Amino acid sequence: MHFLLLYDFTADYLQRRGPYRGEHLRLAWEAHERGELILGGAFGDSPAGAALLFQGTDDRAARAFAAADPYVASGLVTHWTLRPWTTVVGASAATPVRVV
Repeated sequence: MHFLLLYDFTADYLQRRGPYRGEHLRLAWEAHERGELILGGAFGDSPAGAALLFQGTDDRAARAFAAADPYVASGLVTHWTLRPWTTVVGASAATPVRVV
């Protein structure tokens, strides 16, 4: 199953993220290496938010990531949402559906 962790950022996110970015990226790459985080990144060049795509049997890895993320702890993330995502198309789809 897939899960989308969606972040909303403060308006001054780019100016404030410097001290937290290294730890944030370290946690993200570690989650990726464990097979939990598939993709992650901010929306556009002046990001107001970001999306992180997790996979697993439940949403525990995504919740644990948000709980440990220095972007969340420092207040750079003003709100986060976790949504289950039923993926049906693509090589990595959790529940592929093909019409023949």
